[in-house]
Amino acid sequence: MTKILLLSDTHGYIDDAILKHVKQADEVWHAGDIGDLRVTDSIKKLKPLRAVYGNIDDAKARVEFPEHNRFFCEGVDVWITHIGGYPPKYNSRTRNLIKGNPPRIFVCGHSHILKVMPDKRYNLLHMNPGAVGKHGFHKTRTMLRFTIDGKVIDNLEIIEFPKRY
Repeated sequence: MTKILLLSDTHGYIDDAILKHVKQADEVWHAGDIGDLRVTDSIKKLKPLRAVYGNIDDAKARVEFPEHNRFFCEGVDVWITHIGGYPPKYNSRTRNLIKGNPPRIFVCGHSHILKVMPDKRYNLLHMNPGAVGKHGFHKTRTMLRFTIDGKVIDNLEIIEFPKRY
């Protein structure tokens, strides 16, 4: 069983409350808009990290992280990208790839809106952890925590932090 912490849109912000949850995970996945590589460096000191760059990320982040990160976690095919759209309206950069070879979990960030929803057409689980940084229109900072055990995705939890102001 692998314990996953999923976050996005840190926009350069990391604190002890986030790092407390990092320490409890086996892996951390970051769905872009890192903002400052100090964020990912702090995470990597504690746990393995899988990440992508987002639209606000600079050239350094784009050298270190890909736009798309597709991998297997245990028996689950995972695809992380920053801007991906939602079922059934995926954006033009992801739509045909999902149709041709759908992952089991499709993760994106960007919207700052926490959303987890199944896409029955492609038999995938769409996940957006919202935003855990302090920059943006969101009022509540959020992350997701869940487990993968073989091919089973389970124990999904929302982690909320107080209002960002």
